[in-house]
Amino acid sequence: MNTEILKKFLGDVNKATYANKDAPQGVSLRPGSEDYHFEKDGLVYHDTCFGSRNFIGEEIVYESGKSVWGANYFGFILNDKVSEKEIYDFLREALMQESGSAIPVRGPAHFSSDEKEYRFAVDGDISNFSGEEEISIGGKVVYRCFVHGGMIT
Repeated sequence: MNTEILKKFLGDVNKATYANKDAPQGVSLRPGSEDYHFEKDGLVYHDTCFGSRNFIGEEIVYESGKSVWGANYFGFILNDKVSEKEIYDFLREALMQESGSAIPVRGPAHFSSDEKEYRFAVDGDISNFSGEEEISIGGKVVYRCFVHGGMIT
């Protein structure tokens, strides 16, 4: 799998699936899951997520029917007084920004709007990485998500 093609594809995926509030969900493949599906230029992406306030999920990219790349994630809201809608609306806004990263799996390193702030720090490269995403409101962290993944051989 060509990593430059994969990075471009993942950038397209970000804007066409979960981050895009108008994106249709795919058919749920497992009980209770939220699924997104995207295809372009011979590559296929599938994302399956469980939960809401605390959630876990997996993304897989297929080339010619074979799984070639994947990522797992676990996220949670830290403050009971903050609504899911407030957090996830802002998260979607952040994820729609250009990542500016060598690993375009979430949002940019930093994005802010009003008193909300998004940060994504990642180690490694597209073939083997781990990262942490945070949202702060008024300087207090209210959401966190851990993500890791890489090439599948």
